Amino acid sequence: MLVVQNVAIEGPGLLQPAMEKEGWQLDIRVMDQPGTHLPASLDGYGTLVILGGPMNVYEEESYPYLRQVDQLIKEAIQKSLPVLGICLGGQLIARALGAPVVRNPVPEIGWYKLRLTADGLKSPLFAGLPAEFFVFQWHDDTFALPPGVSHLAASEDCINQAFSLGRHIFALQFHREINPEIINTWAEAYADELEEYGGPGAAGRLMQETAAIWEEYRQVAGQFLTNWMAILSRH
Repeated sequence: MLVVQNVAIEGPGLLQPAMEKEGWQLDIRVMDQPGTHLPASLDGYGTLVILGGPMNVYEEESYPYLRQVDQLIKEAIQKSLPVLGICLGGQLIARALGAPVVRNPVPEIGWYKLRLTADGLKSPLFAGLPAEFFVFQWHDDTFALPPGVSHLAASEDCINQAFSLGRHIFALQFHREINPEIINTWAEAYADELEEYGGPGAAGRLMQETAAIWEEYRQVAGQFLTNWMAILSRH
């Protein structure tokens, strides 16, 4: 599994132990580390995962490797390899499929209720999950839906939260990989953005909310990971 990790503090989180337990070998490329590069192709890889990051999909001049991520996504689609994109990763999938990525009307930072669509309720990625559940968000941009995809989920403030192409390409706007440690790290690293969004004391309130929601979220995330691994095993 090739994992494109755009920045050191936005890692695979819950995905990594779950995937390694299933026998997957994760080749994690941390792109803000000196000397890191991406493979020229996906030869030898069974799936592609692209994580989040503070950059935007249209900042290729500042982050030239984003052009290569675009090519790897297109290669994975051509080869019918499973692909999972989270936040920036989901936006990169949308862009590779020809859909624009633009500013959402409002930012989403923190915990939000996600609502599955009719297609989402039938999707193997969300099998066994309730029609509504909390997810963690941290984004300004949003993707439009590419032609031919299934719209899987929405939130009140961001209509396009997830889509699929076929049975094995999935783009998510929300962060399914996070854990409390990651959220705490982001709250410290992006403190100015968090306070601008939520006002004084926003970091403390976010961690209190995380503690209150976590056990419910952990069960949902566990089912999601089980579903993702089932999709990979069937492919």
